[in-house]
Amino acid sequence: MSHLFNTYAKWDVEISSGLGTKVIDTNGKDYLDFTSGIGVCNLGHCHPEVVGPVQEQLEKLWHTSNLFQSSLQEQVAELLANHSCGDLVFFANSGAEANEAAIKLARKFTGKPKIITFLQSFHGRTLGTIAATGQEKVKTGFGPMLETFHHVPYNNIEAVKEAIDGQTAAVMLEVIQGEGGVIPADHDFLKKLEQVCHDNGLLLIIDEVQTGIGRTGKPFAYQHYNISPDIITSAKGLGNGIPVGAMIGKKKLSSAFGPGSHATTFGGGPLAMTAAKAVLNIVFQEHFLQEVEDKADFFAKQLTKMKDRLDGLVNIRHKGLMYGLEFKEDVGSLVTNLRANGLLALNAGPNVLRMLPPLTVTYKELEEALNIIEKTV
Repeated sequence: MSHLFNTYAKWDVEISSGLGTKVIDTNGKDYLDFTSGIGVCNLGHCHPEVVGPVQEQLEKLWHTSNLFQSSLQEQVAELLANHSCGDLVFFANSGAEANEAAIKLARKFTGKPKIITFLQSFHGRTLGTIAATGQEKVKTGFGPMLETFHHVPYNNIEAVKEAIDGQTAAVMLEVIQGEGGVIPADHDFLKKLEQVCHDNGLLLIIDEVQTGIGRTGKPFAYQHYNISPDIITSAKGLGNGIPVGAMIGKKKLSSAFGPGSHATTFGGGPLAMTAAKAVLNIVFQEHFLQEVEDKADFFAKQLTKMKDRLDGLVNIRHKGLMYGLEFKEDVGSLVTNLRANGLLALNAGPNVLRMLPPLTVTYKELEEALNIIEKTV
C-alpha cells in the first residue's frame, strides 16, 4: 500500500541515478532522458559545475530569512536582468509561485483585476494559476475559479482586442504553449499584441517557465520575437533541479511591490541561488546558446527527413531544443514503447509527442534518439 496521494499517473519505472543525458533505473536499465524532468535539467543530470558549488554551499548555510541581505540573490538577479528586458527580480520556489507573483503585481500596479490569457495555456497548479490556465481539465472539482481571467483563442489578436475593457490589467501568455501541444506564437501576432497592450495601458506578462533559460537557443524565448514584456516568469531550468522560480519585472513596477506586499519563506534561499548562479553562468554564454541552436537545427532536419518514413507523423514543431511531433493518433502507447526502447519522452495533449532533451545533449545522443524513434514508430 502506498501512503502517497494518487495525484500522478506514475510510470512503472524508478530512476536511481543519472549523469548528463543518461539515467538508470533501479533494475539497471539505462535511458536517454529527453524529458529533462519536464524541462528542468537543462544542463543534464548532476552537471559537475552545478554539483560542486551546491555541495560547498551545503557545508556553509542552507537557509536564512529574506529579512537578511543576500549577495547571492543580488548576483542571480543581476544575471537575469542583464540577459532580459527586466530590471528587478522576486525569487520564489516554482513556476506557479512566479506566476502568482506576476498576477499579484499586475493587479496591484494597475489597480485592475482582469487578466487575459489563452486557451490551451498552462500556468501552474495553484488556485490562481489554474484559473489563469486555459484548460478545463486542471480545474475540474475545485469549485468556482477566480473570475477575473478571460481566455481567448491563441494567435488571435482580434479576440484579444474584443476582450479588453476598463478593468483589464494585463495579457499573460507563453510564447510557445508547452503543455498545450508545443504551439509557437505567430511573430506577427506577438508584435501586434505588444502594440495593443501599449495602446491600452496593459501589462504584457510572458510565462517563460518552460521556454526560458536557454531552452530555445536564447536566454528567453520572447527574444526570438523582438518584443519587450513588462513581466517575465522563470523556473524549471533555472536551478537545474534545485527548486527555484523568479519573476522579472521592469523598474516602473517597483512601487507596487514594496515591503510587506509579497513574501516567501524559502524563495531565494542560499542553495537555490547557488544552483541558479552556476546554471546561468553556463547557459547565458553566447557560444553555449549557439551550440543549442546548432544541435536543434540538426535534430529538426533529421526528423524532417525521417517524417515520410514515420507512419502517422503529420507535423514537427520546434524552437531550439523544444520539440512537438504531432501524430494522427493518440501517442500514449508510443510514449510507453519509446520508454521500453530506452528513450524517455512526454506527451503534450493526446496526439503530440514532446521532447525536451538537455541542452548539453551530444550529436551522438541525438542520433541514438532518432534511431529509437524510427524503430519504435
